[in-house]
Formats: sequence, structure tokens, C-alpha cells
Amino acid sequence: MRAVYRNPRELATCLKDIVDTYHDDLISYEKMEERIMKIVDANRDAIYKEKSMSTKIANVLGEKRVEIINEVVESKTKDV
Repeated sequence: MRAVYRNPRELATCLKDIVDTYHDDLISYEKMEERIMKIVDANRDAIYKEKSMSTKIANVLGEKRVEIINEVVESKTKDV
């Protein structure tokens, strides 16, 4: 898993794979949070435009995955 992505589609696919792996019960929620936060921290400008997720990325992810990722990011940024 790379940390920095230049292509929005590859970035979205990586996030999608992480959430799907969690849904398949192959990783724990904590491990999913950790992986999502690593990618979001390294690619925050590409993922979030004006405090909402980029439409290119959101379209690849789908509504449910966007909700999960936003929930993880909001909970982790409030903790800091």
C-alpha cells in the first residue's frame, strides 16, 4: 500500500479496498481506521476539497464508503 497517490482514481480504489476488506471481516475496525488515516493524512488536499470529499473520489467509492471514511476522519480529527 502506497501512502501518496497522484491519480484520484487509484487513491479512491485504495480507500475502497480498505473499506471492503473491513466489510469482509478480514481486518479490524481499528486497523481500518489506522490505514485510512495514513492515506488521508498523506493525501488530504486531493481527498478533501473545501471540507467535503472530492466528487471524483466520492463517485468511485460510493455513498456508504464515503460515510464510513468521513466518520473515521471526523472521529480521529476530534481526538487530536
